Amino acid sequence: MFDATKLKSLRQKTGVSFSLCKRALEETNNDIKKAEELLLKWGAKKAEEKQSRTTANGAIFSYVHHNKKVAALIEILCETDFVANNVEFDKLGKELAMQVASLSPTNVEELLTQEYIRDPSKKISDLIKEAVLKFGENIKINRFIRWNL
Repeated sequence: MFDATKLKSLRQKTGVSFSLCKRALEETNNDIKKAEELLLKWGAKKAEEKQSRTTANGAIFSYVHHNKKVAALIEILCETDFVANNVEFDKLGKELAMQVASLSPTNVEELLTQEYIRDPSKKISDLIKEAVLKFGENIKINRFIRWNL
């Protein structure tokens, strides 16, 4: 049996479907922290399964720091236009552009291994895995550029 309040909380926090959140809570006896870890594990597995799928859509996102001396552009690819136009995909893109501007990685591999600036307990690769689980599509960072005045 699952707790409906915890289900709502887990859904709001992760953005993952109600059915997967419910299953995670059931398998962890309503422990939200363990359910989040389980969802991340499922996301990693799902990302691995979808890795070979073609990413022919996507979007370019930007971030300009408030001092107007640092900026970044990042291209994130997905499988469908439907996901590329999703509000949550847009949010992910903006967060990743800010990450690039803030920590200036030199390549995509380095970016994926960085700690997420808003939550150091997560790596950028974890955010991508969560997005794959959330959207059900292959998501990948294709390229980025950072400017510094």
